Amino acid sequence: MNAHAAAAGMVPAIEVRFPEIERWAEGNTGVPYVWSFASNRAGPHTLIQALTHGNEVCGAIALDWALQHAIRPTRGRLTFCFANVDAYHAFDATDPFASRCVQEDFNRLWTHDVLAGTRDSVDLRRARQLQPVYDTVDVLLDLHSMSDSCVPLSLAGRHAKGVALARAIGIPEHVIVDHGHAGGKRLRDYAFFDDPDDPRTALLIECGQHWERAAPHVAREAMLRLLTHLDQVDPLWRPRIVAAPQTVVEVTDTITITSPEFAFRMPVAGLAVIARAGTLLAHDGERAIRTPYDECVLVMPTRRPRVGETAVRLGRRVPTTALVAGAR
Repeated sequence: MNAHAAAAGMVPAIEVRFPEIERWAEGNTGVPYVWSFASNRAGPHTLIQALTHGNEVCGAIALDWALQHAIRPTRGRLTFCFANVDAYHAFDATDPFASRCVQEDFNRLWTHDVLAGTRDSVDLRRARQLQPVYDTVDVLLDLHSMSDSCVPLSLAGRHAKGVALARAIGIPEHVIVDHGHAGGKRLRDYAFFDDPDDPRTALLIECGQHWERAAPHVAREAMLRLLTHLDQVDPLWRPRIVAAPQTVVEVTDTITITSPEFAFRMPVAGLAVIARAGTLLAHDGERAIRTPYDECVLVMPTRRPRVGETAVRLGRRVPTTALVAGAR
């Protein structure tokens, strides 16, 4: 990474070591970089995923730790998956945002039409390779991180079961209820994960900024808390869990960029609260984007606006109990 750029605040500092995941390349499932272990006791199939995006290293650090320490399920099946490994191997510290994907976003591919269609890319080929694995999963934890500094977030999807899973894990403090992106469906919203009547569910956790020292600790803690909740990990590895309040933000508007002239008209940051309805937030070409209500929460505003992608999501805080009762 360019040290001058980091010092000037243009690129966040890289505070973590990227693990050498090639040692896990062979896997034990017939699918490269996928390791799966079964207990002799009945239980769920849980999958912990890292590297949905190639430059989001915290999950890879957590999985590398789990495999090195021979974490095994005490019931059911436990799978560790390094997803977009080609993007990870393309990481270049001088341009650290470029390796989010190879040709297209792995986390916008999760519909039948895309997966079974004729389109082709490196990222889509890997998605098709992993799809049969995901089709066997009961609970999926997808470990991510964010481009800009922001407290960790859970993205629970739009149904009560996702919020319930976020609450069971107990971290992070902020739980986001949303419908995803116009640019394509996320893995956490794939098929049965997004069916309110199917018990199988997924949770996406943004563990902090991509390369900050704290993010891998959040990833590992979330992984161990999930396995503790599911009674799938030996007591030796169970964290001490102290109940803490969580804040739920329900996304009401997803602002998708339609113009190359998109620009925010005020400083923005993740979870910033805009006090007044009607505040000018951005221009997208000639379209003015204003906050729709008082106390509007900004969820993950982008640092790199691109046509067709999400600029920011707008949400409001809601009581957790009301949300779980009312979510579809």
